[in-house]
Amino acid sequence: MTLNMNLWKVKGNQLEEVSKTRLNSEDRLESWIAKDSSIMGLDILIFGRQVVTSFGGRIDLLAMDIEGNLIILELKKDKTPRDIVAQALDYASWVKDLSYKEVRDIAVNYLKSDLQQAFYNKFQSHLPEEINKSHSIVIVASELDQSSERIVQYLSSEYDININCIFFDFFKEGSNEWLGRSWLMDPEEISERAGDRKKSPWTGIYFVNIGDEHWRSWDDCKKYGFLSAGQGIRYIKQIKKLNIGDRILAYLKGKGYVGYGVVTANAVMGKDFQLEDGTFLFDSPLEQTNIKEDKDNPDKADWIVGIDWKKAFDRENAVTKPGIFANQNIVCKLRNEDSLEFLEKHFPLGEE
Repeated sequence: MTLNMNLWKVKGNQLEEVSKTRLNSEDRLESWIAKDSSIMGLDILIFGRQVVTSFGGRIDLLAMDIEGNLIILELKKDKTPRDIVAQALDYASWVKDLSYKEVRDIAVNYLKSDLQQAFYNKFQSHLPEEINKSHSIVIVASELDQSSERIVQYLSSEYDININCIFFDFFKEGSNEWLGRSWLMDPEEISERAGDRKKSPWTGIYFVNIGDEHWRSWDDCKKYGFLSAGQGIRYIKQIKKLNIGDRILAYLKGKGYVGYGVVTANAVMGKDFQLEDGTFLFDSPLEQTNIKEDKDNPDKADWIVGIDWKKAFDRENAVTKPGIFANQNIVCKLRNEDSLEFLEKHFPLGEE
C-alpha cells in the first residue's frame, strides 16, 4: 500500500496541519543524502556519485556499509515508476561484479582520498580484506505507484533480493522547510532475510554493537552486567531480539571486541532493570548518567538486557585485528568463521 506522511504544528492546544509540497529539485535531496547519509537512518559511507557504469548508465549514489557490502541508492527523479525499479536492477547486475580495485578507483575519484582511510574515518574500523560480498538496492522517492511497490515487495519476499524503498516527504510553511522519512519495509528484516540465503551458517553467537559515548558507558555495562540500546524504536527492537540463554560477543566501535557473556534477563526499560541484589540499576553510581534520559518514554528510553560476563576487557585492551567482523546493526547473528576462530583464542566461547 502507498505510504503517506502528514505533519502537524502544535499551537497551544490546537494542531495545524502543515501543507505537503513538491520538492523543487530532487538534486537537493541527492545533495543532502550525499552530505549526510544519516538522514536515511543508515550508517554507510557514500563513496560515489553519478557513477558511470560500463553500459553508460549513471548510479545516483553508491555506498558501502561497515561489512564492505555495497548499496545502490537510486533517486526516482523524473523516471517513470516502473523504469526506476528496472533501472536499479540493471545497475545491481553491474555492481555485483565490481572488483576491489574498481571500488577503490570510484572512491578515490569521488572522495579525493584513499578508500581505506575514508572507511576508517567513517566507521573507526579497518576496511575488510574482502569487499562487495553482497549488495543492496534502495530506491529513494517521494512516492511510488502501487504496482511498483508490489514489484519491490515481491522481489524481496519471493526472491530474497535486498531491495527496499525509502520515502521522503517535503513540507513547507513560509520560509520554513521540513523533510520527513519512512521506509516501505523494515530495512533490517529485508537485509537479514536476503543475507541468510548467501551467508555462512550461524555460529550460535550474537554480535552486539555496544555504545560507549553520550548515552552509556562500557565501564557501567561491565561492572553491573548489562547491555542496552535506546533513543529510537529501531534500536530498541534490536536489543529485544536477545533472550535469556543467548550467547553474545560485545563489540566496541573503533576498539574491537570487549566482552563475551550470556543473557540472563530479557529487555526491560532501564528504570525497571534490577541488579542481582534486587536494587535498581538507576539507583547505582554510574559513569554515564545520560542513560537515564527519556527513562519514562518507552519509544526513546534505554532498554536493558542482563548479561553474565564470562570474560570482559577494558576498552584499551579490546580484541581486534584488520578485517575482523563488525556490523552497523545493534544486534545480528555472527556468521564469520574467520573472526570466530580468532576470538576463540581470547574468549571462552567453547565453555557451556
